[in-house]
Amino acid sequence: MVHLSTVPNADAADAPLVEGLQNIKFEQPGEDEVTASVYGSRFASQGLPSHELPKGEMPRDVAYRLIKDHLTLDGNPVLNLASFVTTYMEEEAEKLMAEALPKNFIDYEEYPQTADIQNKCVNMIARLYNAPTNADEDNAMGTSTVGSSEAIMLATLAMKRRWTNKRKAAGKDYSKPNIVMNSAVQVCWEKAARYFEIEEKYVNCTEDRYIIDPKEAVSLIDENTIGICTILGSTYTGQYEDTKAVNDLLVHKDIDCPIHVDAASGGFVAPFVVPDLEWDFRLEKVVSINVSGHKYGLVYPGVGWVVWRSPQFLPKELVFNINYLGADQASFTLNFSKGASQVLGQYYQFIRLGQAGYRSIMLNLTRTADYLSACLKQMGFLILSEGGGKGLPLVAFRLNPKKKHHFDEFAVAHQLRERGWVVPAYTMAPNAGTIKLLRVVVREDFSRSRCDSLVKDIQQAVEALLKMKPDTIEQYSEHVKKHHTKGRKLQGTHPEYKKEKHSLQGKAGKTHAIC
Repeated sequence: MVHLSTVPNADAADAPLVEGLQNIKFEQPGEDEVTASVYGSRFASQGLPSHELPKGEMPRDVAYRLIKDHLTLDGNPVLNLASFVTTYMEEEAEKLMAEALPKNFIDYEEYPQTADIQNKCVNMIARLYNAPTNADEDNAMGTSTVGSSEAIMLATLAMKRRWTNKRKAAGKDYSKPNIVMNSAVQVCWEKAARYFEIEEKYVNCTEDRYIIDPKEAVSLIDENTIGICTILGSTYTGQYEDTKAVNDLLVHKDIDCPIHVDAASGGFVAPFVVPDLEWDFRLEKVVSINVSGHKYGLVYPGVGWVVWRSPQFLPKELVFNINYLGADQASFTLNFSKGASQVLGQYYQFIRLGQAGYRSIMLNLTRTADYLSACLKQMGFLILSEGGGKGLPLVAFRLNPKKKHHFDEFAVAHQLRERGWVVPAYTMAPNAGTIKLLRVVVREDFSRSRCDSLVKDIQQAVEALLKMKPDTIEQYSEHVKKHHTKGRKLQGTHPEYKKEKHSLQGKAGKTHAIC
């Protein structure tokens, strides 16, 4: 998900960082003072270009060093426990991906072997998800994307077009499509509905249920419903939604409504930790599945995948046969040119690890998550996530309201950030009361030793907050909110887009969980 950048007006662009600085004249270094050293060069005495393309050149070593220095205030990806995105790959994988940086993946004629590797990955994923492969079945098909957001957009387009075609053939109105989903969906689902003019029908969370209710979901279906989305791993609590229950209700009631499974996070976890869980193409109503290769697929960002059960669920008119750079190719994508590195990285992981390797890693992550959950429970936190492999390897927890702490989860998150950890605090989806929670995502490189370090720092953070007076906590929170967001983070949203009321965050104050 990419943020919108605001282009400042001329006055703002020329304004000094500190008020009054414009009245002070700074002497520039003379030619005799400039050396070949990075920090002896004139570039080191100037700010990095921000608003206009520089007129002159800069030596490559100086450009590299100044940008590297600028990035030192970024957080450490290894300590960013907010994100599901992969932060570790083996050197051989990194080398393979670096060597492919110049390749334009879309040029199938020039790079046929790279295209063949995508096909191999799609085949492996489709079979992992039990796609029909019988001789009398239509072939499943799929494609790589830049992440699950694009994959979800494509799947939503396919569901909408298939529904539209059916309505047109029956001579019925097709102007009011809707889609049923949990209000705890990732923001890309809101975007898909908004961009493609589809009404959102939400199954709201409650104070004791944070995933979709199958009966309520099916009850929301009407003749304008293009499909139901179920989530294999909620971004808030990591729980797997009961896709089988939704499927069985649709079959029992003889309702012609497809299911799309958002397996962005759980698609490379559930098959190895709970292989008997039925959520995929074993269920007849599941027509498409997306998964993020750059999450538990163990590849650096950005690669995702989407697979359809058969051609009947991907309308032909959405697929373009294009002769590009000398070769005919079928294309269903929201972009065109893209790098080949991430697809090659995914294939490397598939053949390097195999099923046994993925199973070992995912079971280790599950054990580490269970250990962390047990530690936090002993410390008095309430655990909202499910352990024992029943959900993603993450721990969602909150302060016990019975203890009436004079600080909240956001204060704990701020304390941990001072120690280098990024452990996000969230406000739960609409109708779940005023629940706030913290979430730790257990990734491949989050070892038991690192987990112990986090537990110690959480203990110290809580102890420090307990010693603070309520008014001090309030002042501290305001200080952090004011200075942290203005200091290290990006410039604020463009005034035109502030205080929007069309999203769940704008309407109900829901915090969108980081993926």
